[in-house]
Amino acid sequence: MFDVPVGQGPVHLTLRMGPKLTRPVPAEVTEALLSAQITATAGERSGFQLAFDLTKNGLINRALLPEGFFDPKTRIIVSVSVKGTADVLLDGLIVRQEVGASNQPGHSTLTVTGEDLSLLMDLEERTDRYPNLPPSDRVLAILRRYSDYGIRPDVYKEKVAQPPHQDLRVHYQTGTDLQYVTELARANGYTFYLEPGPTPGRSSARWGPEIRLGIRQHALNVNMDNNSTVDQLTFSYDGTAREEPQARWQDPGTRVSTLLPQPPISPLRPPLGRRPTPALKRRTLSGTAKQQREQAEAELLARAAVSADVISGSGSLDVNRHGYILQPRQLVGVRGAGRAYDGDYYVKSVTHTLRPGSYQQNFTVSREGLEARSAYVRP
Repeated sequence: MFDVPVGQGPVHLTLRMGPKLTRPVPAEVTEALLSAQITATAGERSGFQLAFDLTKNGLINRALLPEGFFDPKTRIIVSVSVKGTADVLLDGLIVRQEVGASNQPGHSTLTVTGEDLSLLMDLEERTDRYPNLPPSDRVLAILRRYSDYGIRPDVYKEKVAQPPHQDLRVHYQTGTDLQYVTELARANGYTFYLEPGPTPGRSSARWGPEIRLGIRQHALNVNMDNNSTVDQLTFSYDGTAREEPQARWQDPGTRVSTLLPQPPISPLRPPLGRRPTPALKRRTLSGTAKQQREQAEAELLARAAVSADVISGSGSLDVNRHGYILQPRQLVGVRGAGRAYDGDYYVKSVTHTLRPGSYQQNFTVSREGLEARSAYVRP
C-alpha cells in the first residue's frame, strides 16, 4: 500500500465495530469522530485513541453508549481510504472509555482507548506443555487458537535450528500466550506483532526477523527546499547502546565450560549503514550454561542483533505533503540529512493522527551504522 500516492487527494476514514465480527458504524458515529490517534511499533502492541463529539441528544449519548456499543472488548477496525483505495490502520479492542461532560455546548466528548488484537492473547494465563516442538511450531500451535478473529500466522523458522529433545527437556508455557510467544521471539532475535489487513477483519501475526530487505518506501526528504516532504527530522547516535554479549555453555557429558564464538548478526540484521558502529559494552548472558547448545547460540545471536541499532531518528510529516502513507516495520530512505545520516532505515514506529482535514504522522527510524551503503536512495 505504501506505493499508492496520496497526492492532494481527500482522505476518508472508515470505522467498523462489533463484538467479534464487525460491521460499518452508523453515519452519525463517523460524523461525530473528532480525532483518531493510532500508534504501531515494531515488536510491541499497537494502540489507539478515538475521540467523539458527545452531543447531548445525539445517537451516541442517547442510545449507543448506554447500550454497550463502546464497552471494553468491543472490536473496532479503522481504515483510511485514499482515492478509493482502502488501507487498514488498526484492528483492535476497546479497553477503556472516558466521558468528558462540559457545560459548554459541543465540548462534551467520549474518548475510547484500546490495543490491537494481540490483547486477546494477554487476557488469560495458562500452563501448557509442548513436547518435541521447536519454538516456531509452538508459536503456530498457539496462534491457531485465535483464527476466529481472522488472525493468519506469518511464522518463520529459527535462524539457529533447535531440534527438540523430549528425552532431555519438555518445554512448558507459563503465563499468557502473548508473554510466551514474545519471550520465544526475544530468545531468537525475532519480533512479534499483528499487522492489520489487507482487508478489514484480517490480520497477520508475524513471528520472525524484522523486515530489513526488499522494496524501500518513498524517501523522506529533509532540508531540500521545495522537495522537502518532512517537517523535521532529528538523528542521534548512542554509543553505549550496542553490546557485545558473551555466553558460556557447559557440555553435559564432560562438564567442560566453553565460551561460545561471536556470531555474525547479518542473518537477522542485514546492514543498512556502510560504516558499522563498534560495541562499547561487553555483557555476559546468564543461564546459558545449562541450556541446549543451540538454544544458547540463538540467545547469543539475538542479544547481539537487538542491541545493534545505535542510530535513531525521529520526525513528523504531513501525509498530503509527503504524498504517501509511511508504513511502520518496513524500510525507508532518507535524503538531505547529510553524508553521515542519509540512506536506508528501518521504520520502528509510526503514530497516525487524523483530524478533519488533517493527517499527520510522527515516526522513528533506526539502523546500525553511519553513511548510506548505496549512492542511490529511492525518491
